[in-house]
This record gives sequence, C-alpha cells and structure tokens, in this order.
Amino acid sequence: MNEKGIISLSFNQDHTFFACCTETGVRIYNVEPLSLRERFDLGGVSKCEMLNSSNFIAIVSGGKYPKYCQNTVLIYDAVLEKFVMEVICASSVKSVLMRRNKMIVVTMDKISVFTFPTVITHIINLETRPNPMGLCEITPLETSTKQIIAYPGNKIGSVHIMDVSNLEATSSSAPAILNAHQGEISCLAINRLGTLIASASAKGTLIRIWDTCHKVKVAELRRGSDTATLYCINFSPNSEFLCCSSDKGTIHIFAVIESDLNRRSSLSPFSFFSSYCQSQWALATFTVPPEVGCICTFLTLDTVAAICLDGTYHKFAFSKDGTSRRKSFQIYLHNCEDDEF
Repeated sequence: MNEKGIISLSFNQDHTFFACCTETGVRIYNVEPLSLRERFDLGGVSKCEMLNSSNFIAIVSGGKYPKYCQNTVLIYDAVLEKFVMEVICASSVKSVLMRRNKMIVVTMDKISVFTFPTVITHIINLETRPNPMGLCEITPLETSTKQIIAYPGNKIGSVHIMDVSNLEATSSSAPAILNAHQGEISCLAINRLGTLIASASAKGTLIRIWDTCHKVKVAELRRGSDTATLYCINFSPNSEFLCCSSDKGTIHIFAVIESDLNRRSSLSPFSFFSSYCQSQWALATFTVPPEVGCICTFLTLDTVAAICLDGTYHKFAFSKDGTSRRKSFQIYLHNCEDDEF
C-alpha cells in the first residue's frame, strides 16, 4: 500500500478496464479513455478480479482494516449490489482468477481450480513452492479452446503449465515443467491464445518466453544488468510486442515476432563474449515514477498505458525504429471521476 491508499491494481482479461483496490473498496476504471466506471464501497480490499466486463467481481479483503476474512474469496454482483458466492480457504488468499467457466484461487502453497459461475465445484488442487505473491496466469481470451495455466512449480525457478479446460472433479493430470530460471519466479504472463508464456526471476534481469505447445524457450530478453523487481509483464493483443515494468521506474518494450528490431550490444558479433552481449535489449523505453508499483498494457499496437500505485496514469507511443514519446501528461486517478481524458 502507499500514501494514496491504493493497495493493488489489476486489469480485466482484455485490458479494457482496471481495478483499483483501496482501503475503502474497489474502483473500476476504463483504460482508454481514462474514466471512472464503478465504485464499490466494500471495506479494505487487497485483490480484485473482474470477469471480463460482466457484473461479477471477485474480491479478497485486506489493508489496515479488512472488513471480511482474508481466507475468503467473495463474489460480488454489481447488478444485485450484493455478494452472491464465497469460497473459504484454509489460509489467506494471495490471488484469484476468473474465466467464463473456471475460478482459480491461489494460497501460499496451493492453487485450487473450481467450476464457475453457475455452480462452484472444486476440481483439483495443484501444489506449488511458497508463493507469497500469488503468481498464476491463465489464458485470457474468453473464446480460446485451451485454458492454459502457468504457476511456480515445486522446484526453485520452475514453471508448471497445464490445460484446465477439460478437467473434471475426478481428473488426474500432471503439469508440464519448464526449468525457467535459477532463482525464484517473480513475474509471469501469458498471451491471449495461451501459446506463449513470459517468465522472470527475482533477479529481474532476464525475461524468457516459452512455447506452451512444444515446451521450449523461444526468446530471451534483457531488461537490464542490475537486479530489479518486476511488477508486470504483458503481451500485446497479437503477441507482436511485450511490455514490462520494474522498480527502476522504466517501462520496457520488446519486439517478440520481429526480434531483429530489438537492440543488441555492439559486441554481439564476437562469439567469445558472454551471453550478456548476445542479449536482446528493449526496442523502446519510457520512464514512470521509480520504486512505485506499476502495471502496464498495450492500448494499440504502438501505444502503451501505465498505471502506478501512486495514483498516476501515463500514456506513451513508440515506433518500430525505437523512437518513443509521451502521449499525455501525467494524470491522477482521483481527478478523473467525472471527466474523460
């Protein structure tokens, strides 16, 4: 949490809205143009998950004065203006994800998959390493035939992936294992179709991209050379680009499909230099307030938005030649309750 009272930020599945969790409840904003859409006074909320643009939101209480138990996921119906469902866990809930027919609840060392929303039925538990950030991602596209989930595995640095689209309560299925990093996993992302996963470790210097079908690494992107905390990774809608934010106050944009667009070290032609010189560096970068949690997303194929825990909204444009520019002045969320920007 920060001095603005914002506890966390999160996008809905297609990144058209974002939720701002505060000490008093949840505010839902339109991403572009920026405007306040809904306000729910539900007490302190640590996590909020929207179900696309529907009337359902899932919340987990938190903050200084939580109104409800922090081991409970509460489903709120904005039309009925009341809670309609709940899932109670044995320990505190770290995150929750919803899709058209699934709900995933993440605790410190377990991921539980449920059917949703007509009837909540437990399907399967997946064991993880200690997962204090509640890392878990699932295919965002509502119409995708596969629902690929990615989460930290039992071994340090590993990522487990599994298709949960056809799982039933009697299912027994083992996940595929990616030996992704040497250190603890700190950030994950999955593209719209669930065909690519991006992962980063606690060191925060490298982002690796994995093919979920063949279970192989397809790219390695270098954010920087010094250790950093990555807050967010996201693919563009067509997976052509990837953006990431860190505590260094920088948004990095990488080309995924046309990787030749990414910058390289001038020493990269010389094979006797380390893999550091062979790395792909960001195509473009932007600056936001440093050491402030921040989520970022693509508004269009060449425009990026960043929303920070200090309550600021930023918009940038970039081109394939690496040039970039700020598209709007810094906007404060509390100033856009009645107007659009």
